[in-house]
Amino acid sequence: MLRHLGVPYANFITGRGDGLDVELMERFAEYLGVNYKFIETTWENAIVDLIGNRFTVEEGQVRLLASQPAKGDILASGLTVLPWREQIVDYSVPTFPTQVWFLVPADSPVQPIRPSGKIEKDIALVKRSMAGLTVLVKGGTCLDGTLYHLAEAGAEVVEFPGLLNEMIPAVIFHKHAQSLILDVPDVLVALRKWPEQIKVIGPVSREQEMAVAFRKSDKELRKNFNLFFQRFNESGAYGELLRKYYPGLTYCFPRFFK
Repeated sequence: MLRHLGVPYANFITGRGDGLDVELMERFAEYLGVNYKFIETTWENAIVDLIGNRFTVEEGQVRLLASQPAKGDILASGLTVLPWREQIVDYSVPTFPTQVWFLVPADSPVQPIRPSGKIEKDIALVKRSMAGLTVLVKGGTCLDGTLYHLAEAGAEVVEFPGLLNEMIPAVIFHKHAQSLILDVPDVLVALRKWPEQIKVIGPVSREQEMAVAFRKSDKELRKNFNLFFQRFNESGAYGELLRKYYPGLTYCFPRFFK
């Protein structure tokens, strides 16, 4: 039995029984010759449910706390590779490119930057545009404001207590903040779901990578997944899944898919 941990998020796990990572893990289970089981979790508990340990993160350092039974074997849910996470899980080869962008409602006076061709300059321009604005963030994820020093840029950081999928509605409909940061997969879904209601101002991070997470003790399972993924990708089957769930992604990250 392959127990797949995941959080309903963007088109990785739709909550309707499908999604990019659901189909990918189903194929991996077939490759292993075992049954597949999806186990829903939350961003707060996802890594805990994988490693069987509670933990805290202080200034980028992880401290393990009480142990508890692990609930799954593999965490695949659009998980961004972050340094603090690498202290307690092992990642697969990269499976998805991403980046964190700054967004505002369509009627905001803030205008998208003109790309300079240099990412650090673009990030500086974006941060300048968020000075004095309330910016919605989500701690403990790749949307944690402290990762990108938003407060130092003059933004008024607002912590969002809800789900990642609810962040854009919280800004454009419920006015919880004047703006937000969000990663590319969720932005691509939102632009199709709420066309002409949001604007992308520009990046607040360099390009990042998403991957599948494993317990550090499960070296063989991770090795098997990497072998499976290489073959699945080379066959063209993974490209078909990407086009199904994220059409247009290859245009955002041509270097990743080269």
